[in-house]
Amino acid sequence: MRERVLAIVTILARYFLEERDFGAESELVEELLASGFDSDEIDAAFSWMQRLSATSDLPVPAATLRSVPTMRIFSADELRLLTTEARGFLVHLRSLGILDDTSQEEIIERAFQIGEDEVSLKELKVMTSLVLFARANEDWRQAVDALMGDDWSRMFH
Repeated sequence: MRERVLAIVTILARYFLEERDFGAESELVEELLASGFDSDEIDAAFSWMQRLSATSDLPVPAATLRSVPTMRIFSADELRLLTTEARGFLVHLRSLGILDDTSQEEIIERAFQIGEDEVSLKELKVMTSLVLFARANEDWRQAVDALMGDDWSRMFH
């Protein structure tokens, strides 16, 4: 079921990324039901995305934005949960500067939330995309708030 829930989350993320107007939530649910997903899977996907958006509203500490690169040591539980490829993917994104410490921790936390089975690279990529998407939306909202409040110092710093 987890793979099907992640498939729904991926579909929902694509809708948002493509900025599709899917009208009411009920229309999207009907489309997912017509595609062969059941209501429990759809509810689980929406719940998971709601939890993601609720935690993405938390402010990113200023120290995180200017921090010195760190090395992440995975715990025994994280080693069991994340495949070698999934861990390598996180380390690679962190070394490229695509992920900061906070985003990386959020992704690992999300991996624990979806279950106790091993999380594959494909599943981790979906979670990573959603976390990065949520962060990008938060940055955009902050920029709009600064613009609307004529706070130009926040726009350039």
